[in-house]
Amino acid sequence: MTVYRLIILLVIGLCCMSGNAANSPQSTDSLLNQLDRVISERAIYLKKKEARLAELHRNLASTTADKERFDILGNLFDEYHSFNADSAYAMSLRQEILADRIGEKNLILNAKMNRANILSATGMYTETLSLIDSISKDELPDYLRAYYFHTNRTVYGNLAEYSAFEPERKYYERLTDAFRDSLLSVNEPNSLFHTLIRADQLNFNNRPKEAIDLLCGYIDEHELSEHDKAICAWTLSESYGKLGDKANQKRQLLLSAISDMKSAVREYVSLRQLALLLYQEGDLDRAYRFLTIAVDDAAKCNARQRIVELNASYPMVNGIYIETITAQKKDLERTIIIITVLSVILVLLLFYMRKQMKRIAESRKKLAETNDKLNEANSKLSESNDKLNHANIQLRENNETLNQLNLQLTQSNRRLQEAYSAIAEISELKEVYICQYMDQSLAYIEMLDGYRKTIGKLLGSGKIDELKKLAKSTTIIDDEFKSFYAQFDKTFLNLFPTFVDDFNSLLLPEEAIIPKKAGSLNTELRIFALIRLGITDSDKIAKFLRYSLTTIYNYRTKVRNKAKGDRNQLESEIAKIGQSSSSR
Repeated sequence: MTVYRLIILLVIGLCCMSGNAANSPQSTDSLLNQLDRVISERAIYLKKKEARLAELHRNLASTTADKERFDILGNLFDEYHSFNADSAYAMSLRQEILADRIGEKNLILNAKMNRANILSATGMYTETLSLIDSISKDELPDYLRAYYFHTNRTVYGNLAEYSAFEPERKYYERLTDAFRDSLLSVNEPNSLFHTLIRADQLNFNNRPKEAIDLLCGYIDEHELSEHDKAICAWTLSESYGKLGDKANQKRQLLLSAISDMKSAVREYVSLRQLALLLYQEGDLDRAYRFLTIAVDDAAKCNARQRIVELNASYPMVNGIYIETITAQKKDLERTIIIITVLSVILVLLLFYMRKQMKRIAESRKKLAETNDKLNEANSKLSESNDKLNHANIQLRENNETLNQLNLQLTQSNRRLQEAYSAIAEISELKEVYICQYMDQSLAYIEMLDGYRKTIGKLLGSGKIDELKKLAKSTTIIDDEFKSFYAQFDKTFLNLFPTFVDDFNSLLLPEEAIIPKKAGSLNTELRIFALIRLGITDSDKIAKFLRYSLTTIYNYRTKVRNKAKGDRNQLESEIAKIGQSSSSR
């Protein structure tokens, strides 16, 4: 391993001497430790991300000008794009509705391009191409042409990557290359996007050395954001991978993953590729941990394309990880067998020595006639006693070692069983909640389609007054919120089935809060269900439950006054409900 590190450092030094700024003097081990540290601090970066989103939502709520609201929705779309695909899609739909109301064609096209982009990111290629085909390239303003070509290139690039047959793959690659050329023609030559597309083109044409020189030259001359650093490092890792330079490929993947974590994005490739590379190198602990993080982020972002990619590699690494634990267990069993055999040998030696002692005793009786013989016999007896004491000490030490090994084996078995249970539980929960999410999404789509048809009928029949009445009505929204709260209650109680009983156990017996309907929550219980989920900010709770901030404060104060113990500790105790099950 020392020689391997020296080779990596030598390569880094040579690249730095040639002006390659992408290869910093930092060692791979140092970057791995830095990535571990950034992952441990990721909650800080996610909190900053959520603060930016909250500020944008506040700005949106406080702005009445349609054009300003459209721009804020665009900023929210950008923030959500690699963080939560569902929210990004919702922002694009709201933009389209607002653009239709404003009546500016360019804004409508911009909103449609946003929706096409997020559909592509979630793997809905048919829907993406259908939406893009409905947009005439000639109608697009200059500032949207690059966006149009980028979305096409992304879709056809992914179709080429996942094509099962060679003719289709080559066809999609030709289309991808054509849109890549179009992108180069509409971007400024010295811009970051132009540089990245050109580097991608060079990699595609098996000219990775030129791509490295191009990107490193750009990085040397420009200040980059963390997100831009992640993209550049990822492209460089592709170039080094084509050159067969595993050391620099690994370094660039580390740099890209570090920047991804700092950027608080959940849709990325670098950490997954780094995990697979570490798996090949035998670093199974990190590979398993990094891949688990990537799977969790892809699920939270609803990045279906990344989920498909991860599903192909996660079982392999997970299986190898379990096999390694099993192998370690077998090694431990072999060690115990060897120690047991040695213990048996020691016992046999003890019996043998006892027989020898008896013979010495008989010799002492026979040689009692002379003092010389008696002294000689006593000396031999003393030596035998010393050997016996030494054997007893060794036997005690071996017994202690055997007990320690038995304890370690018991702990390993318990951890293995816990790991099996955790994996089974995670798989079951993932399947249940994915099905729930798909059912709810389908219901929302059907509801929106019915609403669209109703509006279409009213428009077609010229019933403008009825259309206005429908637009002003909040019945649909109220019904959907009721359905949403019912689904929230069901999902939450599935996660914490004893929540109501555990919650009431913290209150005075006469102050217990019982929901009107089994399997549901009332307003007070929902407030503290959100607190159990980590949402303690009254403003967020008020927005979630559609109450005023004052009402939420009153509910929280009222329930705290019902506490059985210290009312100031009530919410802390509620946050611990179901903690042992969720920690698994």
